Amino acid sequence: MELFPAIDLKDGRVVRLLQGDYDRQTVYSQNPVEVAKGFQAAGAGNLHIVDLDGARDGRLVNFRSIKEIVEQVGLFVEVGGGIRDEERIRQYLDLGAGRVILGTAAVKDPGFLKAMTAKYGEKIAVGVDVKEGRVAVNGWKELTREPGLEFCRRLRDLGVQTVIYTDISRDGGLKGTNLQVYKELSKIKGLRIIASGGISFEEELLELKKTVYGAILGKALYDGMLDLKKALALAR
Repeated sequence: MELFPAIDLKDGRVVRLLQGDYDRQTVYSQNPVEVAKGFQAAGAGNLHIVDLDGARDGRLVNFRSIKEIVEQVGLFVEVGGGIRDEERIRQYLDLGAGRVILGTAAVKDPGFLKAMTAKYGEKIAVGVDVKEGRVAVNGWKELTREPGLEFCRRLRDLGVQTVIYTDISRDGGLKGTNLQVYKELSKIKGLRIIASGGISFEEELLELKKTVYGAILGKALYDGMLDLKKALALAR
């Protein structure tokens, strides 16, 4: 199983939100590059970056910070947050990102998603952020009528290869992730699932290893509940 330490950026700083609430944030660092280098020193091969400002309002606020991370840290980087047109996809891929994550655009414009998936293949992933069983968009502020599991099946049929599935209710809570939903998602053949949201315990990593392609680690790393070196060993 691949592990993706997470760097969420807001106003150029590394932060974590509680259940996607922009009013409940904790700032962990003013220097995203140093955080990324710390993950690299612990043995990480991947990095998950989200531009929270971009996710909320579509503006390219943290591009400079992301550029510095990609240029200075030799990791596979997947990046998301406010990527809603092809120009921004190209910007991140030209920068050196290995994968870009579509969220709101994937939900609201399936034609665009299909075209981008056909053109860029496995470099396109979709972030499926779910609350109360339904997909949320626009930085988790807007809840759609779209059921999360059904949406993932449709994504597979559209040619999407990788889905990052987040249970918003678990995100940032340090109380564990939704293991059951990942068991259900693993039944969708031909789709690589990356688990996200609330992963806090070593036992969860061992369970997730049986069902998903990857897992994102966030607040549990920053608060010391999980040790990245040990987590990487467990994932292997």
